[in-house]
Amino acid sequence: MTSPAIKFYDAHPGTGDLRREVISGLTSSPKAIPPKFFYDKRGSELFDAICELPEYYQTRTEMDILRNCTAELVRLIGPDCLLVELGSGASKKVRLLLEELRPSSYLGVDISKEFLLSSTRRLASDYPWLDVHAACVDFSHTLDIPHCETLDHKVSFFPGSSIGNFDPDDAIDLLLRIAEMMDMNGHLLIGVDLKKDTGILNSAYNDAAGVTAEFNLNLLTRIRDELDSDIDPDAFVHHAFYNPARGRIEMHLVSTRSQRIRIEDHLFELSAGETIHTENSYKYTIEEFAELAAAAGFHQQQVWTDESSLFSVQLLKTI
Repeated sequence: MTSPAIKFYDAHPGTGDLRREVISGLTSSPKAIPPKFFYDKRGSELFDAICELPEYYQTRTEMDILRNCTAELVRLIGPDCLLVELGSGASKKVRLLLEELRPSSYLGVDISKEFLLSSTRRLASDYPWLDVHAACVDFSHTLDIPHCETLDHKVSFFPGSSIGNFDPDDAIDLLLRIAEMMDMNGHLLIGVDLKKDTGILNSAYNDAAGVTAEFNLNLLTRIRDELDSDIDPDAFVHHAFYNPARGRIEMHLVSTRSQRIRIEDHLFELSAGETIHTENSYKYTIEEFAELAAAAGFHQQQVWTDESSLFSVQLLKTI
């Protein structure tokens, strides 16, 4: 059987982007690598597995909220939109919206090319009435996607609290790009993780099965495999914790010994216990996120939460 036809736009940044940002990040002090590089094919598969873990409340809670708010959401948004899913991944959550919302077109946007093609082809097969497009881009830098210019009624869907991976100023910049993509006239449906008990947060990023640790360490495997590098993933361990002063989870890779690693002709010294900062995940109150969204020209039209106020789904409208 042939794969269903989708319209594919490929602006994948390629290995050059990985090389440039990894070398820059390891040269900086403290050392850091952006979390977008987690998502090669293996990393995307591991994150999909994380979403099924008992400790990882975000995915199941967000999906329950979406199931409960879909009817109201359709009334607020209306039919026949271009639905743009940012960080589409396996495109599981958007399935809760498609039948009721009935968009005229769907555009999945992700940095992981193989995973994106696989998931959008499944959507095209499962929803033969849907006009399916895919764009492999780094949306932390650009949302200049040709298909976004074809329809006036646009709705962006940004689930999973991925906005939390951006420092607040960068989050505002991204929201501004989303607003510009929608021609300053559209809706953004976004998942926002809420502040809560520190124990719940720390467990979510330190699961008993070690899948999150494997996901974090896979970044080093990707660097070793895609770049000319002698980096040894076994010389690092996963470390994640909630930083209450910054209101964020931090993920790090901790060097277990003093070591020198090579990436092409660059050498980097790490002392025992030194870390490479790989991810932040900011948590917000509803009021805090309203202020952040307003700085980018959005207002909270509607907010839905679960009974325990673990997570929120927010419908934002450009002002």
